[in-house]
Amino acid sequence: MVGTFHGHAHNRMCQLDWHPQYIQGTGHTEGEGCEHIFAASNELARSTRHATSFHRHQAIEQHFAFWDADKYAALSKYLRTHFDEAIRAISSLTFELDIVKKEFNLIEDDFIRFHADERKYLADLKQPALHDQLLIRYTQILDELEVYRTEWDSAREAANNALSEVPTGNLQELAIAIKWSRVRVDTAYAKLQHAETHTSNMEMRLGIQPRWEISSEEYKRYKTEATMVKYRAALDDLERLVVMQLFELSKMAMSGTGRSSVGSFQ
Repeated sequence: MVGTFHGHAHNRMCQLDWHPQYIQGTGHTEGEGCEHIFAASNELARSTRHATSFHRHQAIEQHFAFWDADKYAALSKYLRTHFDEAIRAISSLTFELDIVKKEFNLIEDDFIRFHADERKYLADLKQPALHDQLLIRYTQILDELEVYRTEWDSAREAANNALSEVPTGNLQELAIAIKWSRVRVDTAYAKLQHAETHTSNMEMRLGIQPRWEISSEEYKRYKTEATMVKYRAALDDLERLVVMQLFELSKMAMSGTGRSSVGSFQ
């Protein structure tokens, strides 16, 4: 189970599996018992930071001894308070749930089905089919091949221009120009050959013959799909970052301040 304190930083699929809201029997438990203990023990840092090892252990031991005693003394009140809260929650939420069920013509099993349907939907979206992944990769390889072919053409053209710009009779500059032109052309050609080999291997694996043209319908289809894959990944990252930021603001009691801040700049 992932505690509610950290649950919002997890992706939706993880929340559906491990968030207390979707685990039967958790009730109002937030799953952050350790965080309560840590929050109370943080004050020990001031007094134990420069203490000796003996006094540090003594302070920590006394703190948790008093913690246990206080919690045990308040246990009856704690149980009674939470029992009353549970009774009130059951009464009010049952009434609200009955209204929702009546309005949308739902039964109890529908809520379980909604959870299962959402989980299945996200699981199916997790990764495209293997064949589609290879075709998406194939379009990316074709793009890389086109880039390397352009680089090779540019390298050859630059080499011809460099040789023509060398003054006649200047053998030293001519030798330097030939050297650098050869390096650039050889490097560009090696990249092009590697891309050609990679493309041919992928075509053999996928059984593609002849090679897709950049303007073909197949290429456009999987090029669009490749763009959508990047878009979905970016959208997931954006959602995660926004939720994490909102949760951090809520921890600092600053939630809801974004709108007023934006308005002050307008």
